[in-house]
Amino acid sequence: MGEVKVSGVSLEFEKENGESTLALDNVSLEIKDKEFVCFIGPSGCGKTTLLRTIAGLEFPDSGEITLDGEKITVPDSKRGMVFQEYSLFPWRTVIQNITFGLQMKGLSKSESLEKGEKYLKLVGLEQFRNSYPYELSGGMRQRVAIARALANEPKVLLMDEPFGALDAQTRNTLQNELLDVWAKDQITIIFVTHSVDEAVFLADKIVVMTARPGKIKKVMNVELPRPRDRTSSEANELRHKLLRMLAEERRD
Repeated sequence: MGEVKVSGVSLEFEKENGESTLALDNVSLEIKDKEFVCFIGPSGCGKTTLLRTIAGLEFPDSGEITLDGEKITVPDSKRGMVFQEYSLFPWRTVIQNITFGLQMKGLSKSESLEKGEKYLKLVGLEQFRNSYPYELSGGMRQRVAIARALANEPKVLLMDEPFGALDAQTRNTLQNELLDVWAKDQITIIFVTHSVDEAVFLADKIVVMTARPGKIKKVMNVELPRPRDRTSSEANELRHKLLRMLAEERRD
């Protein structure tokens, strides 16, 4: 299972000058097992902070977050994280990067390689198994980062604008590939993006956040059938609704 429940979470950051900033304000949300959920909102609204709190990298001042009923207090392998920066080890090959977490968990080299090969194949990089990150394109490096996170077999995959630095064509390709991986691996995905188009194309549910302090403005279920047509009238209508909500936050 991969059910995430956010209950009354608030989080405040203290600045160097002693002032404080309220990043999240009484956020509550339920994410079902195997759902694909996207967070969107104005810059600085707390999307990434909320994601990092679910990961166990930040700690709420009040409220709690649970995974399958168990309170999240530290990072662990049940939640995999993929960042916008590729964060690969430059001195390790593709397969060595993918198996790194498995070896840290104590799996033998043969067990790690067996699992690593499975996820290498899943992201279509078999022929690059012995390549180093500098030899790969940006899209390929992000595939490696996704495979490394999936190799630990997490219940939830957390993704912080993972395609934000890529060109439009590569981004669209990886969106489709991510949906294929999600369908095959059957895990919960929580995905932060600035792109309304990306959210409409990917998500079962879109969480719209307010400007700082971050609150949930609206949770929208996406009823569009899969595979989705980016140019359909239904997709365009949903995009317009979301853009209007974001424009309201900018005016406020």
